[in-house]
Amino acid sequence: MASVRFIDLVEEKAMLNKKILSAVLASGMVMGAADVAAYEEGDFILRLGAATVAPNDDSDALALNGGDIAGSEAEVNNNTQLGITLTYMLTDNLGLGVLAATPFEHDIDADTGALGLGTVDAASTKHLPPTVTLQYFPLDNSSAFQPYVGVGLNYTAFFSEDVDSELEGVLGSGDLELDDSWGLAFEAGFDYAINENWLASVQVWYLDIDTEAEFSFTGATIETDVDIDPWVYNIAIGYKF
Repeated sequence: MASVRFIDLVEEKAMLNKKILSAVLASGMVMGAADVAAYEEGDFILRLGAATVAPNDDSDALALNGGDIAGSEAEVNNNTQLGITLTYMLTDNLGLGVLAATPFEHDIDADTGALGLGTVDAASTKHLPPTVTLQYFPLDNSSAFQPYVGVGLNYTAFFSEDVDSELEGVLGSGDLELDDSWGLAFEAGFDYAINENWLASVQVWYLDIDTEAEFSFTGATIETDVDIDPWVYNIAIGYKF
């Protein structure tokens, strides 16, 4: 009888341990899901990363004193700066996104076409492209992986425009003015939750940026319309609070 009782106690203990283990595993799964729970109404998501503006530029021919220079055009080079984005979750699936950055600085080259001077360093400029988008997150907030798309409005302000010494060596001392731009913005990206607060993020925007460039020299004015229309890429680390 004692041996039977001992066996019963061993079996009861084994069953109890199994129940405890099952409960621990279940609670661990619940905690794990909570640790990576994505976004809910009222959340803020701040992301900091390396943002690259890569112009998909296209310009009209340069116009010298009102007359087009055949074969000429302007080109805008890439630049990378600190990208700062913020999302405020309006609902569990809709967010209001803002793109900001430290000022981007771009060199501008000019293909002189029929003037026969080849491609010259023409100018440089800085700009800030604050952008606001309405973002849609299609997955529920139990997913650590959160893709999204957005559409909105971009405003680009140009400043610190300088004519390059190479162009001034040909045409003399000059000034440059670039018009500010308003345009549509399209965005796609994803966040991946590392834990409850930290996340990794990749973002891409297409910005509609158009400007008119006017170079002023003594006795000469060069004008051109430039569709900059850049792709903007951002790889970032984020924090949800």
